[in-house]
Amino acid sequence: MGRRGTVSDYAGNELYRGDLITYGARQGNRVRLADAIIEKVTVRRVEGILRPMLLVQPTGTESGFVPRKRLRKEWISNEHARLCLSNVTGERDA
Repeated sequence: MGRRGTVSDYAGNELYRGDLITYGARQGNRVRLADAIIEKVTVRRVEGILRPMLLVQPTGTESGFVPRKRLRKEWISNEHARLCLSNVTGERDA
């Protein structure tokens, strides 16, 4: 069984559970920037290619005029994420 490699954002910063990230979220025909906390880091096979995916919980802090109605968890690709603060929830210290 292999070791887990590092999953990183588009700038090369490593991403782990409990990190605060910023990502591009769609709202209708527009895109807004949203902050979220990483809940899970995994890899999925998409069209024969292994793609790192992040399960994120939005915090409610985001750009745009219309506020988000629901703060549901979302799956996003790591290529759309940028690390803001590392280990916000303190889960890596335990």
